[in-house]
Amino acid sequence: MGARKASKDTDRRIGRRALLIGGATAAAGTAVLARDELGRLWWRMPGVEKPRKEGEVDFAGARWVAASDANWRRADRPDDYGIDMVVIHVTQGSFDSAVQVFQDPEHGAASHYIVRKDGHITQMIRELDVAYHAGNRDYNERSVGIEHEGFVDRPEGFTDEMYEASARLTARICARYDIPVDREHIIGHVEVPGTDHTDPGEHWDWQRYMKLVRQARTAVA
Repeated sequence: MGARKASKDTDRRIGRRALLIGGATAAAGTAVLARDELGRLWWRMPGVEKPRKEGEVDFAGARWVAASDANWRRADRPDDYGIDMVVIHVTQGSFDSAVQVFQDPEHGAASHYIVRKDGHITQMIRELDVAYHAGNRDYNERSVGIEHEGFVDRPEGFTDEMYEASARLTARICARYDIPVDREHIIGHVEVPGTDHTDPGEHWDWQRYMKLVRQARTAVA
């Protein structure tokens, strides 16, 4: 969550893709774009969605606690929106307080996961769906958000158990969506364009974290 509450990802109507037609090459390109758009539209039609089970989690061992449906948007990722990024957050509060605000429909924001200091992982939004966590609509649509219990100015709260559990989670997400394990695709909330958040802050050990993610990703492979 960082220093301030994330701005809500308000919905918008689907815009019509502009197509430029000029010669055989352009026509072929247009056909490709049209197929892509039709594929995205198909997954947004009423009654067309992936099978779901109540309480199902995407990461084995995670506990399911549902966020308020005002803090996320139903989708069918990665078929309607490709996933190519993981965004790292810090709650700026306790684990319990983060769960509470994510269940509050007035909060306007929530992440897919919360990692507690002891390494326990709670999932509050399915990876299929768009969580309002980054304060940037495009980044919300293409990313999975992971909160970490603690404060940006208290590095002692970033425990070994937290780093290791979060790294396993991120590695599994990267494996599932073929996301490269690098700092272009695993970023902090502070790096999202347009954000006014500071998390995970200067005390988050990126070098250590990325090493753990790479090790866990190799184990997954």
